[in-house]
Amino acid sequence: MRLPRLFPPLILLLALVGGGCGKSGKSAGGGGDGKVNIRFAHAHAPDTNAELHFGAVSFAEAAAALDPRLAVSVYPQGTLGSEREVYEGMQLGSGAACTISGTAILNNFDQRIGVLDLPYLWKDYDHVHRVMDGEVGREMAAGLERQGLIILAWLDGWGWRNLITTQKPVLKPEDLRGMKIRTIPTPIYLAALGMMGANPTPMAYGEIYTGLQTGVIDGFEQAAAIVQAERFYEVTKHVTLSHHLYGVLVICYSQAQWNQLSPADQATLRRAAETARDQGRARAQVRVDEAMQFLREKGMQFHEIDTSGWEQAAVALQDKLAAELGAMDILQKIRQAAQP
Repeated sequence: MRLPRLFPPLILLLALVGGGCGKSGKSAGGGGDGKVNIRFAHAHAPDTNAELHFGAVSFAEAAAALDPRLAVSVYPQGTLGSEREVYEGMQLGSGAACTISGTAILNNFDQRIGVLDLPYLWKDYDHVHRVMDGEVGREMAAGLERQGLIILAWLDGWGWRNLITTQKPVLKPEDLRGMKIRTIPTPIYLAALGMMGANPTPMAYGEIYTGLQTGVIDGFEQAAAIVQAERFYEVTKHVTLSHHLYGVLVICYSQAQWNQLSPADQATLRRAAETARDQGRARAQVRVDEAMQFLREKGMQFHEIDTSGWEQAAVALQDKLAAELGAMDILQKIRQAAQP
């Protein structure tokens, strides 16, 4: 039986007094104590064994350490709405002031960012860092800022996404044909799973556990740390090491609420995001190894698979999707950065 979802906000540092903040440093809700109250939302469970909550906690703790006036309250597990609802509210200056997520959802606001989620694109963590800490990261941030979203830092996802299935193991590419595999409901993720031969099945994140439990889907694709944190090992049996997608993460702030901050507070929050980035990067491979060991101990079976055919097919798909996104220039920069 799955544990019940946790809906009350997780207050990390100081009592919550509303979201956003004024230039004076006081909360939007008043209070007169000089505190800056920041509502930080994300979609995953409140478990620091997974990267979203770890990033949120690290950001909150770093902000408070740098300036105790900065009171970050974390709302996990979609308590302030779905990822898209949170971002749309941030564009309007309402709801959450800040969030952490993968980049896939941001395709809805700037389609060019979708190039970051192409299948079999990234070589290793160093490749990701060279790209996201450089010109491409700055260009992606500029595009999102035009949509009212301020990028504070690019973070690592904890590991590549693999195929996670319930009853049937995927031992060779042919085994995946026709299997209903849940994926993020964006064109790139759907195209990637289709290229691999699956029946890609878009489904809201909060419905995955029940979908696996009831057989509505045959599996899904995700990194091991998330499988552990969300207890998906309770309703799945097999992990096929396909390493087909890698998700860059982002800490993002509402531009409307950012503009209400003093320059000093803005600088402090950027430093806090950089601290969260560095701490998350240092933990990335450690958490992958820990999560895989945990899942093995829970009885999940791990399977190697020949991905060479998928990798070859991915090159043409990358070209096609990047052209549709108007991001061929970005794709070429990412490919060129594959070698130091």
